[in-house]
Amino acid sequence: MTYHPKSDFMNVMMTRGFLADCTDYQGLDEALSKGVVPAYIGFDATAKSLHVGSLIQIMMMRWLQKTGHKPITLMGGGTTKVGDPSFRADERPLLGPDQIDDNIAGIKQVFSAYLTYGDAPTDALMINNAEWLDGLNYLDFLRDIGRHFSINRMLSFESVKSRLDREQSLSFLEFNYMILQAYDFLELNRRYGCLLQMGGSDQWGNIVNGIDLTRRVLDQEIYGLTSPLLTTSDGKKMGKSQSGAVWLNADMCAPYEFWQFWRNTTDADTGRFLKLYTELPIEECERLGALEGSDINAAKIILANEVTTLLHGAAAAQAAEATAREVFEKGGVGDDLPTLTLSADDLGDGISIVQLIVKSGLAKSGKEAKRLIAENGAKLNDAPLHEAGMMIDADALSTPIKLSAGKKRHALVQLG
Repeated sequence: MTYHPKSDFMNVMMTRGFLADCTDYQGLDEALSKGVVPAYIGFDATAKSLHVGSLIQIMMMRWLQKTGHKPITLMGGGTTKVGDPSFRADERPLLGPDQIDDNIAGIKQVFSAYLTYGDAPTDALMINNAEWLDGLNYLDFLRDIGRHFSINRMLSFESVKSRLDREQSLSFLEFNYMILQAYDFLELNRRYGCLLQMGGSDQWGNIVNGIDLTRRVLDQEIYGLTSPLLTTSDGKKMGKSQSGAVWLNADMCAPYEFWQFWRNTTDADTGRFLKLYTELPIEECERLGALEGSDINAAKIILANEVTTLLHGAAAAQAAEATAREVFEKGGVGDDLPTLTLSADDLGDGISIVQLIVKSGLAKSGKEAKRLIAENGAKLNDAPLHEAGMMIDADALSTPIKLSAGKKRHALVQLG
């Protein structure tokens, strides 16, 4: 890619690794150079929080605002009722309106950490597509919007094709999703002058549909830009840890656990993640990413601190680093460790160490906990655990105990 952008935003996207594809590099760059460009990313409300997999898109919105443009965070209150089939093997479970509203309320908390909302030209807007989708008349929609879509073309998109090639059912409900998403772009352009839709590269087909529809119906020139679908250097999907999704809301993933996720980044990913998830200058990201041996650990701590500060604030990042130092360097028990508090009823006459490992989130199942013990990966107060049948009673919990899975994952267990 030899194109040299004029606009600050395109320059950031290209140099920091955010850019996978764009419908018209030059046209978008020109628009960004001329004035404020409103741009949106859609977020479906399938859970009460977004997870780390969405952070690349949130950072794109942040850079958009920092370079003088207007981010629109579009909540999928309407589209969540349908469910995006892109690259999924099965249909999403359908959620009711109350659950969707609860999820949107949870998701909104995160955006205010990254974006400034308000009425100024570059202040962000928070919009719910239920605003226009809920009141649609089906026959009018078919006549005015549906006629612009070719089934042949829709079937050729990779997200649909991959599902059909595997002979997995694709319901008519899900098939409509790409039409609704295209209609979102048209409505955002009509109502708010939105010129750009961004998203992960799995959204390319949906984005192109919206551009085509808006050109046909409103005769407007608009653009699409996608980010790469991130996997870690060992091939894992970004946003997943050993204990499941790494959520952005503090009540679903404690700041210490969030910090620890970034501290555990592999050496090979450190430089790339510094560019994508922090605002450190590129030269500094490259310098830190090139460190080797034990020096790279300092770069990972900087990464963890920077990312945690953006989401949870500087105090939370400092507390997490202090806890990590206490746990790892001094072998102590940090104040900020994930903590399981048991009542006397929970404890009864005693609870097995296997159950405690599962309840504290260090293993997903009893089988996994037993394997951890068998492979010498579990510790109790920093001493190796060898006996899966060990029982813990009230006496053993007269002071909090520390459980460990491997070198990097720890939890406290205490009596409430």
